[in-house]
Amino acid sequence: MAINLQKGQRISLEKEAGRSLSRVVMGLGWGMKQVQTRGFLGFGAGTRQEAVDLDASCLLFDASGNLVDTVWFRQLKSQCGSIQHSGDDRSGGGGASAENERISIDLSRLPATIQSLIFTVNSFSGEGFAGIPTALCRLVDDASHSEIARFDLSLEGGDYTGLIMTKLYRHANEWKLQAIGEHASGRTFHDLLPTLRPYL
Repeated sequence: MAINLQKGQRISLEKEAGRSLSRVVMGLGWGMKQVQTRGFLGFGAGTRQEAVDLDASCLLFDASGNLVDTVWFRQLKSQCGSIQHSGDDRSGGGGASAENERISIDLSRLPATIQSLIFTVNSFSGEGFAGIPTALCRLVDDASHSEIARFDLSLEGGDYTGLIMTKLYRHANEWKLQAIGEHASGRTFHDLLPTLRPYL
């Protein structure tokens, strides 16, 4: 059974899956934006759902905290070939538990120099997250398609444009996952680097 992560919580992938994993998928999703409508002469007022284009990224760091490689909508595969992005979903938010973008990771092929992967979400258009009800990330065993862990976040009231979601990292010869959920501002992951530095 998948574990529901709380902000700051860390888990061992091997312990949660019951075995060592070689291939996992990080799915990232967000809901439709809720927009208030006025109607005409006071009639027909309410809310409507509006698509919003957010972008998921995976950042690869070495043990010294240096950014080695990036996987995002402008580079869908890592240089080592072990990480693959599903592509930019410009249609915007989906259902409450739907993924918008998926990043596949072959842990067995990641170079030994890569110490951690950090997953982020940005509003490339610069539109704030206010009105987007939720965001989620879920880690899935690619072999069995079973969910290992998920991290759900409420985004209500946020005028920020970036989100540092989770960190996948090596510790004592095994892979662990940390839920971060840190709000930030920036159109791409480049703008989030100062904010995510303490998590390396």
